[in-house]
Amino acid sequence: MIHFVTGGAGFIGSNLCDRLLSCSKDRVVVYDNFSSGNMEFLGRYRKDSRLKIVRGDLLDSGALGRAMKGADFVWHLAANPDVRVGEGDTYVHVEQNILATRNVLEAMRKNGVKRIAFTSTSTVYGEATIIPTPENYGPCVPISLYGASKLACEALISSYCFMFDMSAVICRFANCVGRRGTHGVIFDFVNKLRDNPKELEILGDGRQNKSYFLVDDCVGAMVHVVKRKGGNRVEIYNVGFSDMITVTELAEIVVSGMGLSDVKFLYTGGVDGGRGWKGDVKVMQLSVEKLLGSGYGMTCGSAGAVREAVRCMVE
Repeated sequence: MIHFVTGGAGFIGSNLCDRLLSCSKDRVVVYDNFSSGNMEFLGRYRKDSRLKIVRGDLLDSGALGRAMKGADFVWHLAANPDVRVGEGDTYVHVEQNILATRNVLEAMRKNGVKRIAFTSTSTVYGEATIIPTPENYGPCVPISLYGASKLACEALISSYCFMFDMSAVICRFANCVGRRGTHGVIFDFVNKLRDNPKELEILGDGRQNKSYFLVDDCVGAMVHVVKRKGGNRVEIYNVGFSDMITVTELAEIVVSGMGLSDVKFLYTGGVDGGRGWKGDVKVMQLSVEKLLGSGYGMTCGSAGAVREAVRCMVE
């Protein structure tokens, strides 16, 4: 079997490639433009004959189609994950998420590839009124252009599945953290504290309350739900842990993990009632009963995931 992984040199993508190559004789094709991916993340298997690395852009539909030829399964992870960038550039998520996903689906259609797994996000729900939020919550009203772009990608995938006899597994993630992380609040806090170990700027009021989970659990859950894919053309799973921690609690874990003390927290106050930025969802906790019911259990909760992520960054 040949797995085609978009964004395979990135944070989650490279961890997924490790998992795919470590537990089977299958082959993996990584398709990445390396705008945020890192060749070193694939170092463990770079000389393995089962791994092929293609430097290419999803916006280049011709190159994408040629690279996908012969693939059996697509793992579509490539995207621009920066929620904040949408405030200054309203096109970036349209181009790098929506149009890129359309090109992936077209390449699948033309190459006869029938199965796809897609990494979506909890931000598609917007400010959910049901917490924890289940997969069948609706209507989905995203409050960021990033969340809107991911919801649009889900709609494209669903329509292609029904029109062209494909099937899909869509995974809506909480905040994934851990080994090889290249962005996000933990990454920002660690770098800020390296620059100034006495003070830490925290965007918002510090009361933003969210769920975090480890990248190892992330890829493990993805592989698990893909293997047990049922008869539905499109299956949607929330992926995360069933608890939350505040940004202030997260900051305290980062400070402790870096061996620091007496750090002064400086809150910006944020926007729109304490959000870190426009489009920041203040409270996010996913219902993961469907994932647990499928037989997959997470290894640690939000606080443990943050501690492990910090350890990976500072070791």
